[in-house]
Amino acid sequence: MSSFTDPLEPATLRLRGVDGLTLVADSFGPADGQLVVMLHGGGQTRHSWKRTGRALAAQGMRVVAVDARGHGDSDWSPVRDYSRDTMVADLDAILAQLGATAETGAVVVGASMGGITGLLATATPGGSAVRALVLVDIVPRSESAGVARVMDFLGRHRDGFDTLDQVADAVAAYMPHRPRPDNADGLLRNLRQREGRWYWHWDPDLISGVDANPEGRIEEMEAAAAALTIPVLLVRGGKSDVVSDEGAAAFLALAPHARLAEIGTAAHTAAGDDNDAFTDAVAGFVATA
Repeated sequence: MSSFTDPLEPATLRLRGVDGLTLVADSFGPADGQLVVMLHGGGQTRHSWKRTGRALAAQGMRVVAVDARGHGDSDWSPVRDYSRDTMVADLDAILAQLGATAETGAVVVGASMGGITGLLATATPGGSAVRALVLVDIVPRSESAGVARVMDFLGRHRDGFDTLDQVADAVAAYMPHRPRPDNADGLLRNLRQREGRWYWHWDPDLISGVDANPEGRIEEMEAAAAALTIPVLLVRGGKSDVVSDEGAAAFLALAPHARLAEIGTAAHTAAGDDNDAFTDAVAGFVATA
């Protein structure tokens, strides 16, 4: 009896970060398809991209969704190194391991933290293997109140939770625009259990030092945006408290060739809030980039 492998079901990859950390990824679609590398936001995992990964793979693309260091099944940094420079170096290492070069290139789709990584990677000295970029609800000048709300959520509950219901309550408070899940079992991929308590899957130390020199970090992103010549798509959630109309307009002034796709029903977590609209926007962009 012959075996059958569903091409839309992911294969698990183990990649290496810049300092040797193991980074776990899911790969969808044909090996010879256009390479699309997907980078999640802070506090998320590669599973955030599962539906989009399958949809893009069905269109012949090779999609690789990566757990960032300190997240999901990837290693935590023993020296708590979660700096922007290290995240960018990880991406460069990942692209090299996947066979992407400055000539062949990859489309990088990055949400929030992942978008910052993708944007800064385009300024890699000596040339970047990023041939097109999708920024998901992130721009250089984000709204400080929205960013603070995200960072507050990432920094809370270091002592864990007694029950899954407590986890569901915390998620519902963070994302009030989504209905609270009736079954908290769906949260298990975002949790780890130790000694009878539930903990988030991410290293709580990933936010250490993130507020150092905020203006310098903004200027670094603006310089990268102003230097963009590759195709760029900014996906903005219409209900986002992180990317405002003004922030989006400022980015488009720096990169006037960039396209804008607004998902009216989505907040900062645009891909999960309206996955169909998000996937359509990304698929249409990749097909013409």
